[in-house]
Amino acid sequence: MQNFKNLSTHARARLQQRAILPLLDQWLDAFGEEEYDGCGAVRIFFSRRSIRRMEQAFGRLPVRKMTHLLDAYKVESSRDGSTITYARMTKRMRRR
Repeated sequence: MQNFKNLSTHARARLQQRAILPLLDQWLDAFGEEEYDGCGAVRIFFSRRSIRRMEQAFGRLPVRKMTHLLDAYKVESSRDGSTITYARMTKRMRRR
């Protein structure tokens, strides 16, 4: 489980505003795909591959019931690993 001391004030506000459950944060840490944004941060999000890994770990039914929540992602600093912000995807994540 991520230590919530590593959250910026901005990230704490966004976590509440966007109704992102602490469980999703744990799942992002355990199963999420990481992608460097080229500006000193890492985006962590659920890809098809990571959702398949979650289905193998938890079973298909529980993950399918939570599918509507799996559009969440977070941005972490690549220097110290602190969470900068949380968001929900409105479009496909652009790969670089």
